Amino acid sequence: MHTLHLKKPLAFFDLETTGVNIVRDRIVEISVVKALVNGETEIRTRRINPEMPIPLESSLIHGIYDEDIKDAPTFKSVAKNLSSFLDGCDLAGFNSNRFDIPMLVEEFLRVGVDFDIKNRRMVDVQRIYHMMEPRNLSAAYKFYCGKTLNNAHSAEADTIATFEVLQGQIEKYQGVIITDSHGKETEPVKNDVAALHELTASRIVDFAGRMVFNDKGEEVFNFGKHNGKRVIDILKNEPSFFDWMMKGEFPLDTKRKLTEIKLRGLTQR
Repeated sequence: MHTLHLKKPLAFFDLETTGVNIVRDRIVEISVVKALVNGETEIRTRRINPEMPIPLESSLIHGIYDEDIKDAPTFKSVAKNLSSFLDGCDLAGFNSNRFDIPMLVEEFLRVGVDFDIKNRRMVDVQRIYHMMEPRNLSAAYKFYCGKTLNNAHSAEADTIATFEVLQGQIEKYQGVIITDSHGKETEPVKNDVAALHELTASRIVDFAGRMVFNDKGEEVFNFGKHNGKRVIDILKNEPSFFDWMMKGEFPLDTKRKLTEIKLRGLTQR
C-alpha cells in the first residue's frame, strides 16, 4: 500500500532506449508502476524491439542487447494497449519531463496513436530532488529510503525506486517552508499531485524544452537567437522561422505545439 493522496491514478514509468536523441532513438524497455487511488499498485514491464540496432554504449548502460529484443514486440504493436493502461493517469518519473515523457509521446505520435497529455498532471521526482538534495537516483534512493539501489538502469528497479523516493520526499519535506527566487515564502512539496505538477512541470510547453512559459504565462523560445522572445511575436514577424523549425530536426511534439501556437495566432487576428 502506498501513502500518496490521489484523485486519479499516478503512473510512474521509466524507459530504457537506444540513446538519448528523442527524434532518432527508440524505446527498448518500459516499466510502469501505476499507483491507484485505493492505495494499491500495478506493475507492468515490457521489452520492445526498437527496429534498429542498439548501440554498444547504450547496451553497456542498461544491459539490453540486440539479441535480447529480437523477438520482442514493436512499439507499434503494443502502443494501443499501453495507451489504454495509462488512460486516466497522471504521469511521474525521474527526469521524466525532460526525457521519458517526450520520448514516449514521440513514439506514440510516430505510430499514429493519440496519447493526450493535456489533462494529465506531470510530476518529475528528479526536479524535486535536485531542488532539495542535488544528486542522482541511486543517491536519492539511499537518502530518502535508506536503501541501496540494486540493478540501477533496469527499468523496473529504477521505476520502483522513483515511486518510493517520491513518497520519501513528501514525508521529509511536507510542511517545510522555503523562499523562492522572488522572495516569496512557500511550501513547495505537498502530498497533492496538482501541487507537485506545479512545482515540477508548470513551465513546460513542449517536452524538448525548445519553448517554455515565462512568468506571465506566455510561450517564449528557450534556445537560439530568439531565446526569451514570445513565440507568437516571432511567428508573426518572422514567418520563415516557423518553416525552418518545421523542416528541421525537431521532435514531432515540438512541431505540433509550434503549429498550435501559430494557428491560435491566426484565429486571434
